Amino acid sequence: MQEILKSIAWEKLNGLIPVVVQDYQTQAVLMLAFMNKEALELSLQSGFAHYFSRSKGRIWKKGEQSGHTQKIHEVLLDCDKDSLLLKVEQKGVACHSGVMSCFFNAITIQGIVVDLSLPQKDMSAVYGAVDSLYHILQERKGADCKTSYTASLYSKGENTIAKKIVEEAAELGFAIKDKDSKEIIYEAADLLYHALVGLSFRDISPDLVRQELARRFGLSGIEEKNSRNRNEDLLK
Repeated sequence: MQEILKSIAWEKLNGLIPVVVQDYQTQAVLMLAFMNKEALELSLQSGFAHYFSRSKGRIWKKGEQSGHTQKIHEVLLDCDKDSLLLKVEQKGVACHSGVMSCFFNAITIQGIVVDLSLPQKDMSAVYGAVDSLYHILQERKGADCKTSYTASLYSKGENTIAKKIVEEAAELGFAIKDKDSKEIIYEAADLLYHALVGLSFRDISPDLVRQELARRFGLSGIEEKNSRNRNEDLLK
């Protein structure tokens, strides 16, 4: 394995090698990603694709949130030793938008033909509303504040985001007190949205929250709270 890692032209690539990912059965091109040396080593050791996220600055296992993993069947290094081809067994879909391949925007001589209706329709069915919304919020980080409310929240920082979460929680509390079912649902949706903005601002996936909730299954609320208090006492 070390010989393979040494053979790659990492210096020319600034430490990141582009990886074309292909379905091992259909030969369909699924996505393009990047690996650093550690991600490639993890991929070869585990047999599952790991990549380096340039936006988050960290290694991630494909499917760590969605469960849509890529089992590696073949790894090919090109002639210049500066790009990889992965042939994988894709579980679920490859694209975070909810379609099988990331390459769904057709380019013609007349221009770019973009049909976003398919991935947008499929996202909630594949990932669930919370995961789909989280992905959209992550994408809004680079949006124009003048046209995106989410982007404007990011630009104002944690104080504004935290204040909005508190405000929405209070409004939900008042709606519950007033016993207005429609208003409760509306305010709960607002609170969930702003809470996800806060998670996205700190790059914390809602899947980690789900894992924490799953950890608490079988624990009474009193037991969980007492264990947290014990941990806090140990840190004092």
